[in-house]
Amino acid sequence: MRALLFAGQGSQRQGMGAEVLDAFPEHCALADDILGLSIRELCLHGGDRLRLTRYAQPALFTVHALTYLAGREEQGEPDVVAGHSLGEFNALMVAGVLDFAGGLRLVAERGRLMGEADGGAMAAVLGAGLPEVERTLAASGRTDVEVANDNSATQVVISGTAAGVSAVTALLTAGDPAIRCVPLPVSAAFHSREMAPATRAFAAVLAGTPLAPPRLPVISNVTARPYPPGEPVAALLGRQIRSRVRWTETMEHLLDSGVDEVTEIGRGRTLTGFWREAAATRRTPAAPGRATPASAPAVPAPAVPGRATPAPAVPAVPTAPVASAVPAASTAPAEPAGSGLGSARFREVYRSRYAYAAGSMFQGIASTDLVVRMAGAGLFGFFGTGGLPLSGIRAALDDIGRRLPPGAPYGMNLLHDMTDSVGERATVDLFLRYGVRYVEAAAFTRVTAPLVLYRAKGAHRDPGGRPVAVNQVLAKVSRPEVARQFLAPPPPELLDRLRAEGALTAEEAAAAAALPVASDLCVESDSGGHTDGGVALALLPTFVRLRDRAAAAADGEPVRVGAAGGIGTPEAAAACFLLGADFVLTGSVNQCSPQAGTSDAVKDLLAGLDVQDVTYAPAGDLFELGSRVQVVRRGTLFPARANQLYELYRRHARLEDIDARTLATLERGCFGRPLAEVWDRTARHYRDTGRPEIVHDAERDPKRRMALVFKWYFAESSRAALAGAKENSANFQVHCGPAMGAFNRLVEGTALESWRRRDVDAIADLLMTGAAEVLAAAR
Repeated sequence: MRALLFAGQGSQRQGMGAEVLDAFPEHCALADDILGLSIRELCLHGGDRLRLTRYAQPALFTVHALTYLAGREEQGEPDVVAGHSLGEFNALMVAGVLDFAGGLRLVAERGRLMGEADGGAMAAVLGAGLPEVERTLAASGRTDVEVANDNSATQVVISGTAAGVSAVTALLTAGDPAIRCVPLPVSAAFHSREMAPATRAFAAVLAGTPLAPPRLPVISNVTARPYPPGEPVAALLGRQIRSRVRWTETMEHLLDSGVDEVTEIGRGRTLTGFWREAAATRRTPAAPGRATPASAPAVPAPAVPGRATPAPAVPAVPTAPVASAVPAASTAPAEPAGSGLGSARFREVYRSRYAYAAGSMFQGIASTDLVVRMAGAGLFGFFGTGGLPLSGIRAALDDIGRRLPPGAPYGMNLLHDMTDSVGERATVDLFLRYGVRYVEAAAFTRVTAPLVLYRAKGAHRDPGGRPVAVNQVLAKVSRPEVARQFLAPPPPELLDRLRAEGALTAEEAAAAAALPVASDLCVESDSGGHTDGGVALALLPTFVRLRDRAAAAADGEPVRVGAAGGIGTPEAAAACFLLGADFVLTGSVNQCSPQAGTSDAVKDLLAGLDVQDVTYAPAGDLFELGSRVQVVRRGTLFPARANQLYELYRRHARLEDIDARTLATLERGCFGRPLAEVWDRTARHYRDTGRPEIVHDAERDPKRRMALVFKWYFAESSRAALAGAKENSANFQVHCGPAMGAFNRLVEGTALESWRRRDVDAIADLLMTGAAEVLAAAR
């Protein structure tokens, strides 16, 4: 499989095209008419004019186009095409989106608009990859510099104000002598926010230019994925001037799509070098029996009756904040269906093409396969750390790091355990060491010191004096009193304690004191999590008002409010946006996907559920408090047995007070062994995991001992479900909300009726594109 790559600006030189210009006199004459000058003279004897953007871009487009035409008959048609920045226009010409004349007109206008931008600078950072550059940018506190090109694992280009670029390059080279920074001979900060005026003007030009659908895959610089069929090419092309060139991700996508040969058109073999570097560090393919790697080509979900076929996975990072349920009419190019819903700032921060995230599911049910698949499709997912030991979380971070390109966005769950503050702190320390930038905080009833440490680490004031957080906290809440804690700055005593122990600097603590604990607040209702039986129709508007009141008194970025629970159809997602949600988060529906880290037996069970096949049962982690979670009731006795255990705990002070007949029934049905053996196993677990004080306390407190014995059943029922232990299927504990049944009914009679076809990105596409249709029909 062969890819054709076109170089971009910077590869021009005097004398270029000498071997092809004379072979295409008609094309040259057409170029002369369009440009109002001699293209042959410009390319062969242009001198200093070739250093100017307005001349360099049309000259390069012409030479590259004619070079392609000259070799087309001998080399044949490529399987896929891509171009670096300017080169993307040549790629679109090869794919039949525009002809030579149309492409040259667009490029000439693009070069003129970009050439008129004054000020700014760019520098190539050699010897460093995207993560290191982004860490330095975050630490610098500068908002006037950003990554313009992610070219390879060892080359990144930054762009911004001259002072900002100079300051950041000084930090990079001071931190590592192996890093070199080379200023680029440009007159403006290309592929940065400084290009916003040129972007708007070029969008207007594109709006009046006919562009045909690509007849072969063209990789967009904006998304590092092919232009989606059925979507206007202008939707992505219009944002290219301002957006980052995602070349490293482009090379990864080509490799994962099966490309094994590249042909480069342009001076030198720079792009070929990037290709070889990517191929040398290519991820190890998934082992037999494991889910498809996330970077594999995304397969669009099959059409559902009454719905348009979802667009294939195309990540899109918006450049301007929008927060409306239905996109307003605009002269800007149209976004892919569903990408205009919710908060554009959420999409920008989480680098997702939708205001949508796949939530965590404990014990790795929201697996590394799920997270990587979402990231590869330009979407965002959280890994489910709950119930895993620290070594398991570390292994997951290592796996994600091996399989995702550097800097690719993903999140980790931080599940609060009121009995294990030491473990919570160790998990946060691990996240900070690995540079995890997104955390989903769940089951918190109060703000804790480890959570504050995570949020505050790296916090600073920008040059304008505004507080900025490096780490994002998406807090899942279902009670207003908890929401208020996350909407407020951290308690001063926690910041003081962390500063006193040296975990935070004075600057970090001071900046964090002006920031809310959460960057995002997710209303959790009617899901498989800790929802307190909340109803989204009541909670979401309430929390939006709480946010708005808190934002009025803050000087930082407002907290975004989203919704989770019950989202299994496009109509449900649309309703959340109409209620004011900035984003939606799904859980139950993703549990029944090839990427979910649970057993096939559980997925078979989930795929057969209807909306009424779930109920509430006690939560194992908050058993003593009487907290409840929603679980599957069809095909399992877990809900009935779990409720029985809680009632026994509530009525009795110790195990010995329970009558012998009931104890015998528990040993035979719930536990499958004597309760004395259950206690021995429980005590050994806590001793082996470094928490012998829990055993000591329980041996002195019979009520506590009874709770720990009963909680063993909850842990064992989860293990049985994850392993698919058919001999213990009557005790499967499967957290799930009614969204699962609603989704099953939605896809009934389609290819997605089989869970083996329900890739997590296809689920996201179906829900979000469908939500856009629902809202558009209601306008």
